[in-house]
Order: sequence, then C-alpha cells, then structure tokens
Amino acid sequence: MGLKGKLIASLEVRGGGHSIFDIYHTNTHHVSNISPSIVNHFEIHEGEIIKVGSIVSWNYNEDGQKKIVKQVIEAIDPHKKLIKWKVIEGDILELYSFFTIVTSCEHEWTTWSFEYEKKTKDTPEPLNFVGLILDVTKHIDDHLLKQ
Repeated sequence: MGLKGKLIASLEVRGGGHSIFDIYHTNTHHVSNISPSIVNHFEIHEGEIIKVGSIVSWNYNEDGQKKIVKQVIEAIDPHKKLIKWKVIEGDILELYSFFTIVTSCEHEWTTWSFEYEKKTKDTPEPLNFVGLILDVTKHIDDHLLKQ
C-alpha cells in the first residue's frame, strides 16, 4: 500500500470565484483557448458538458512533455461552486493509485484540493501538476478580467 496525501491550494482571483466556476462548469471547452501553453485539448467522451457521470479528458503540457488525464465527474454543487473529478486514466496514474481533484470557488477565492495515493514511498508529491492547475486558473482569471 502506498502513502496517501492531500494538497490544498487557494488562489485569490480578481474576477471572482463564481466566474472561474462558470468556466469549468459550462465553458470547459474554452480552457484550451484561454491557456494554450498548458492545455492543448479538452474532450467529452461520455455524457454532457460537465454533468455528474460525464467522462472527460485533457491533453496538457508538463515539463515539456505532452500528457493526458481522463476523469469522471463525481460531483457538482452549483450552490457551493464545487466540482469533483476522479482520474480514471492517464499519465498521472503511472505514479498514483488514485487521484481526485476538487475545485470550489467563493467570492475572490478558488480552492483546489488534490487527494492521492502514491504507488511507492519514493513517488514525489504532485507539486508540478498542482502548479499547472494554479497557472491555468491564473490564465482564466486574466482572461475574464479582459472581457
């Protein structure tokens, strides 16, 4: 059995957390246009745009390498501005037995929680991946402020 971990990062967003939630909830397909240096492609494999049970994938760049993550949407709470994704395929599962991502948005804050289990004790914390998600969030916030 590997080691379980949880990382939480909160980022102040000038455009408001509700706007960040709206991008991820209803306009997810625009993320690759907003942050093309990180996100190359977003695809819905099953279901509709960000509905519970939908299966989606993201192609992204990490450390100059093209990677993919495929996720199932486990929960959406529009009142709490919360979305929970569970990783079901992709590069991240080479290092971790399970990996879930939760975003919640309120007022001027977007909070990301990452829960995972390392496959070995030598597996690093997913700090690069967390940094990518925060960078995408900053790109979205900048994009929203320009509108």
